[in-house]
Amino acid sequence: MNTTNINKQNSQLDLTEPDVQAVLTLYDKHEETPYIAATRDLKDWLNKVEIGTETLVPKRNTVRLENDLLPGHIILLWRINFGTFTSESVFPKYFEYDYGINAKQALTDLLEKNYARQFSAQESLTHLNAPKLKHLLKLKDVTGYSKLKKSKLMDKVIEVYSEEELSSQFDVRGYALTQDGVDLLAKHDEVVDKHPKKKF
Repeated sequence: MNTTNINKQNSQLDLTEPDVQAVLTLYDKHEETPYIAATRDLKDWLNKVEIGTETLVPKRNTVRLENDLLPGHIILLWRINFGTFTSESVFPKYFEYDYGINAKQALTDLLEKNYARQFSAQESLTHLNAPKLKHLLKLKDVTGYSKLKKSKLMDKVIEVYSEEELSSQFDVRGYALTQDGVDLLAKHDEVVDKHPKKKF
């Protein structure tokens, strides 16, 4: 059984379970066993691997890069770099099944290691639609905004709200790469090159 780095991604697994042992054995030739969500139906997945309708995470995606990151972290940086990724974005299945990472934890890793940052409420206004922006202005008794375009609505909201006030009005937050993140993404462009480009 491959238990290398087991506590980094798979501390939730019960190593005495036969299905868990079977999964770890399948990954014996990998650098480490990829992330296996506690909610995954292991018996069903093992059956699908056996008949060829599911595949293992490629070996290359289990090799750690600098700062203890994995190729899946690079793909998450690539995804964030599109400018549309927010705190409400759904993590695609491929993060677990193709890259072997817990995407939610990976995002935390990138923030903690300063490869990405979370937007402030003001910066995140771009992720609100015009009706929501107008509602925020209405709460402040602002008038004359009905025909304004989104960019001007955002400017008006910033004029009348402090960051503290605004942060309590909505939850969605955007993300962006730091310069370190930009540099890391550029350094590992071979990871992105191998990623199917229709899979955002």
